[in-house]
Amino acid sequence: MPLIVTTRRILPLLVCAAGCLVAGCKDAPPPTPPPQAMPVQVAPVSLSPVPNSDTYVATIKSRRSATMQPQVDGNLVKIFVKSGDVVKAGQLLMRVDPLKQMATVESQQATQAQKKALYDYTKIQVDRQRKLYEAGVVSRDAYDQASQAYENAKADYESNVALTATQKQQLAYYDIRAPFNGIVGDIPVHLGDYVSATTVLTTVDENTDLEAYIYIPTERAGLVRQGLPVEILDSAGNTLVKSKISFLSPQVDNGLQSILAKAEVPRSAEILRNQQLVRARVIWSTAPAPVIPVLAVSLVGGQTFVFIAAPKDNGYIAHQVPVKLGDTVGNTYPVISGLKQGDKVITSGLQFLQEGAPVKPLG
Repeated sequence: MPLIVTTRRILPLLVCAAGCLVAGCKDAPPPTPPPQAMPVQVAPVSLSPVPNSDTYVATIKSRRSATMQPQVDGNLVKIFVKSGDVVKAGQLLMRVDPLKQMATVESQQATQAQKKALYDYTKIQVDRQRKLYEAGVVSRDAYDQASQAYENAKADYESNVALTATQKQQLAYYDIRAPFNGIVGDIPVHLGDYVSATTVLTTVDENTDLEAYIYIPTERAGLVRQGLPVEILDSAGNTLVKSKISFLSPQVDNGLQSILAKAEVPRSAEILRNQQLVRARVIWSTAPAPVIPVLAVSLVGGQTFVFIAAPKDNGYIAHQVPVKLGDTVGNTYPVISGLKQGDKVITSGLQFLQEGAPVKPLG
């Protein structure tokens, strides 16, 4: 029987043959393999104690801080210290010219010696007149006059002794001494300057007994109380020292409409100084809240994001999620919104991640 081939069956074969001739009859390329999953470190969103707090500007003040001013007038003849020196209680700081007062003391001492001689003479005289009166040699009137002269000389001498002691004490005021152990502040005066009781010579501050002065708005009056935890922070938000509110003012500051609270600064906090401005975080309460590591957070266009390892098929992919966070607590951020407990937050290789990229969680 003759073979009959229709045109409808011949045309596809011719087209296929022509395609093979043009392409060299090569096999089709194999399919592209799926991208390799990138290993990443992950941390699950977990509950941790998170403080409810507010941060205020506070001033560090010393419990013992003295402004040194002279109690006498005169010219400065000696300055024994310089700014920043550590001094002991009673240490000599400066001296006002004492020559005039020394002359006054010497004159007073000479007067005292004169009155002492008169006092000794009248004492001898009264003893003599008493013996003569008892022997009937002199009258009672003569003895009374001698006794009166003795009493006058005695009172005059004792008065002069007290006056001389006062002048000597006044001489001590020409030496300016440290009232307690501390550090010398700025010295705005110079040798030869004329100083008076209104002249500020320097300051002495003790940096071992410090307090943080915190002004809390009256809106928080119902929450603030003694014993509340306080953290003293540096400009970067790092905790310098921890303390508690030890004093609350019974009055409201009219100008600031705030309440003064004080928190003691431990003696070990040597990095703080008198009159230093710091930030004080007052912790009102503490409650469990979801937290994530600081390393997991990235900032894009002013918005904070994290990548989580989201399950897909039989593996995981990187999924970028916008989040709202609270203030740092140690090395973690409290999560206000955007994540739920148990989400696997990616903490490594963030700069290489893209939305939907396959990842292999570690840790």
